[in-house]
Amino acid sequence: MTTLAGILLSLAALVGFGAVAPVVPTGPAVSAAAAYALHQNVYTVPLVIIAGALGAYLGDLVLYAACSWGGERLVRRFGWLREGERSANLARQLAERQVSVLLVSRMLPAGRVPVLVAGAVAGMDWRRFAVANIPACLLWSSLYTTIGLVGGVALAGSWLAVPVAAAAAALIVVSLELARRIAAARR
Repeated sequence: MTTLAGILLSLAALVGFGAVAPVVPTGPAVSAAAAYALHQNVYTVPLVIIAGALGAYLGDLVLYAACSWGGERLVRRFGWLREGERSANLARQLAERQVSVLLVSRMLPAGRVPVLVAGAVAGMDWRRFAVANIPACLLWSSLYTTIGLVGGVALAGSWLAVPVAAAAAALIVVSLELARRIAAARR
């Protein structure tokens, strides 16, 4: 259990860091942890969901607070928002449908940061964001945990379950990004 506890803490830290620095592949990390947990003790799988969601949630809060505190100047300096009309549209959608917009933004590669930044710069209340982001993070972590479980079940008893689950999650992320780019090119 000590190894699993270390993995869960590492997972939460990695996902939290990845939420602030979006170059870290957080979804595949959650999937790999789920595949590992499945083979250790099936009852620990909900802990993977919680660790992934907690890391994502805390990382999102840090990023949102930095964008709210630093304001538009910080956002422009890092180049997080490039199109004024697009960011205004994101802020409007976020104000109208917080949970669904946050969830969809988590599922799309490179979709979460613009939504968080637009909401912070537009002045969305921090408490509203904090509450609306809870189900989005839980659903995101549940999805990637499910991907890991499918990979773990498909390769039951094999050491390949963890890397295959991570690779499957990465493939899904790459496919979503490709579909987004194709859709954007057609506009």
